[in-house]
Amino acid sequence: MAIGIGTDHAADRTLEPGTASSPWPPRRSRVLRLPRSAKMLSGLGILTFFLLWAIIGPFVAPYSPDQTFANSAVPLPPSGAHLLGTTALQQDVLSQLLVGGGSTILVSLIAGVIATMLSVAIGVSAGYLGGLADDLLSMLANIFLVLPALPLLIILFGFLGHSGSNNELVVGLIIAVTGWAFGARVLRAQTLSLRNRDYVDSARIIGESRLRIIATEILPNLTPVVATSFLFTTLYGVGTYTALAFLDLVNPNWSWGGMLFYGQLSNAEVAGYWWWFVPPGLAVALLGSSLALLNFGIDEFINPRLRAAGLARRAGRREWARARRRPEIGLTPVIRSAGGGHDG
Repeated sequence: MAIGIGTDHAADRTLEPGTASSPWPPRRSRVLRLPRSAKMLSGLGILTFFLLWAIIGPFVAPYSPDQTFANSAVPLPPSGAHLLGTTALQQDVLSQLLVGGGSTILVSLIAGVIATMLSVAIGVSAGYLGGLADDLLSMLANIFLVLPALPLLIILFGFLGHSGSNNELVVGLIIAVTGWAFGARVLRAQTLSLRNRDYVDSARIIGESRLRIIATEILPNLTPVVATSFLFTTLYGVGTYTALAFLDLVNPNWSWGGMLFYGQLSNAEVAGYWWWFVPPGLAVALLGSSLALLNFGIDEFINPRLRAAGLARRAGRREWARARRRPEIGLTPVIRSAGGGHDG
């Protein structure tokens, strides 16, 4: 005798993933999660402030940076008319500070972009091609690593003359020429560890060209390293351009290094005119600190050991705070470490 089996249409309904009766795990949304460490957020906030400063600084400056005011033999201290005082030529320090941020940040970004492009082109090519190409490109990078950067820059700007030192694009390009080698060495080492991976071998077997393999298989996995190289070279550009302006090797007018140059020329640090040299020096330090914090944040994001250490510290602080908030009489609070041990 045949036994008929009835079908329950309610039971045949497709269950959505993540519901209480669904056998499948909840579906996770594919969202790009950026690092949320305190270093990353602090660096990003300070850098955003300076980028806005560079854009709107010339428009909100109270005076023209070369405008002179009351006759005085010495710089005037901060007052209601001049919030950061005046220089020896009775020019407003605040206006020079607001206008000077644009050239410093622009030259640094130009140097960072060009140096990163050189680092990627030379470092990745040397690591993937190997053989004679690797030897020649590595030798080129080693030569630029051992060359002293400041004497080389002095020679290059001596050949350019006064007109070349006023062009921000040319200045950024010359700074980039002396700052790409370290990033190229790092990218070469990372490429050497990637070129023999299974997915690279598969792309090579199916006949992909070298350029396509580098662009689609290797470079996407080097994105955090490339970002770190860009931040490092931009930081190098900030310090180098400020030093060149301070040494009067480039046009020092209306840049933070130029303000330091004119302050040193008038012995501002000896005479105690702190409002002349402290603001530009502090601006350079904060801009460099923001780039360094971003660099540390990316290092923590891409390095599993640093990321695990940071998570363990934060978990330990939360456990300690929870133990202090809810003490139990007669019991000793125990904090569980990330490794599974116990600290009394």
